Amino acid sequence: MSYLRHLEACNRFDPDRFLPLLLAGRRVGFVRRDNARALEAFPQIFRVSADAVTFADTIDGSGTATDALGEATDGLIRSGVVSKRRHETFAITDGWGGPLLFELDRGMIEFFGVRAHAVHLNGWRPGADGPEFWIARRAMSKAMAPGQLDNMVAGGLGAGYTAWETVLEEAGEEAGVTRALATRAHAVGAIRYRIELPDGMRDEVLFVYDIQLPTDFVPHNTDGEVEDFRLLSARECLRLVRESDRYKYDVNLVLIDFGLRHGLIVPEEPDYLALLEGLRGSLVRGGH
Repeated sequence: MSYLRHLEACNRFDPDRFLPLLLAGRRVGFVRRDNARALEAFPQIFRVSADAVTFADTIDGSGTATDALGEATDGLIRSGVVSKRRHETFAITDGWGGPLLFELDRGMIEFFGVRAHAVHLNGWRPGADGPEFWIARRAMSKAMAPGQLDNMVAGGLGAGYTAWETVLEEAGEEAGVTRALATRAHAVGAIRYRIELPDGMRDEVLFVYDIQLPTDFVPHNTDGEVEDFRLLSARECLRLVRESDRYKYDVNLVLIDFGLRHGLIVPEEPDYLALLEGLRGSLVRGGH
């Protein structure tokens, strides 16, 4: 088994299975063809053709688009196409830091295949055999990847929150990190991937942060989203990445990135250059 298989798994996206979602002539997402057929029930909002799903001409502003998508979401829930709202909205923008296009319930991100952003925080401390990681096990009640291993802290960027604000808030909620301690975190890069999932497509950018924790710190969860935490050496974490599928799919990428940055994955690794290119090349080249 290999590290590279996780990058390949996180980038299994066949555009032929999807239609571009267009707003004022600009692609803002990808809608899988079966999902596109469900949108034909909303002709006042979408125009569905063989080539694209297009917002109606009457939808000409972020507020109008937000309201229209809320109406479509409610209709899709009533018809059983999607299960429920998550009651947390994401701001969908024209590029990172660009103007707001619309806000969308978190549960609809994959259905419409729009770009989402999240933060992942590597919580580590020095150990006798190199870095040691605090690893979370996701709550069994989670809709996505229940019971799988995760970074100490991870969370999507809700509407109105910056990446840094999300780090500080999620660190407290998910791992009991005080605000004073959380401010020691620092940004180390970003990872982008596109993957087809049961509800559609996940097009996500992960902003990655590291924090070196005191040796007496023990994380504890406060929001019910984590079953427990365990302390593992970085080498053991990477062994599990290479040899298993115990981590949530995107967490593998974050841990591989840590291994590359800290010299735990070295040029003698047969896929070394492919890993670097897979994690960073697409982000540099990729547009919206």
